[in-house]
Amino acid sequence: MTAEAVERTQVGPLLAQWRRRRGVSQLELSHLAGVSARHVGFVETGRSQPSREMVLRLAEHLDVPPRERNALLLAAGYAPVYHEKPLDDPAMRPVLDAVRRVLRGHHPYPAVVMDGRRDVIASNEPFDRLFTEGVAAHLLRPPVNVLRLALHPDGMAPRIVNLGRWRGKLLTGLARRSALDGNLRPLYEELLGYPCEQPVPEADIPGPDEIMLPLELRCGERVLSFLATFTTFGTARDLTSSELIIESFFPADDDTAAYLSGS
Repeated sequence: MTAEAVERTQVGPLLAQWRRRRGVSQLELSHLAGVSARHVGFVETGRSQPSREMVLRLAEHLDVPPRERNALLLAAGYAPVYHEKPLDDPAMRPVLDAVRRVLRGHHPYPAVVMDGRRDVIASNEPFDRLFTEGVAAHLLRPPVNVLRLALHPDGMAPRIVNLGRWRGKLLTGLARRSALDGNLRPLYEELLGYPCEQPVPEADIPGPDEIMLPLELRCGERVLSFLATFTTFGTARDLTSSELIIESFFPADDDTAAYLSGS
């Protein structure tokens, strides 16, 4: 829900929605925030008007994204604290310099920087070389969406050996995010309509020996196996910075590591 849509909405019901989404009881939230459960209940029902600091404290413990924290503040009658600068703003130069250093430092392994929609902001040479092989030109026109790149039949999908499970993982994550951000729903519906000949599990349950689900990608005669990790700017006070995500891929086996290192 956008900030504009909730300007005239009371903050209590919105906080209650976030609490239920997180599966936290009023008592648990009160312990985390250092207030009484009675006060949390009064805030949610509108019997008590929370201070600006209380709204931010409850939002922090409910892990509410910064953009939605602004919406909560507006609903409570306070000014937003998180501002948004375009990537070409001079103030964003240190952020972009930092992520580019991360991309260079991750060589020879693939890495990509994305925004909240998973549109590519920047990527390193291994990512461009390995992940765009054979991809149709229309999928590489900016903004390039990593989820579309992976699951589209003209994208990486034909080369992903474990496409069914990887598709299930990506769609499950996007469905969860789209439940919180309606702007992502059209993308989810688009990806859901892509064909997949492999069975897609409704819930990805790892095997007893699995730590993470690898991406198994066919590259020529080889099948490379990657593990992915995500890095975010958790303390950023700017919305653009807070929504940047660095996805870093690491070799999941010795053969992949040897191939990427050129040995």
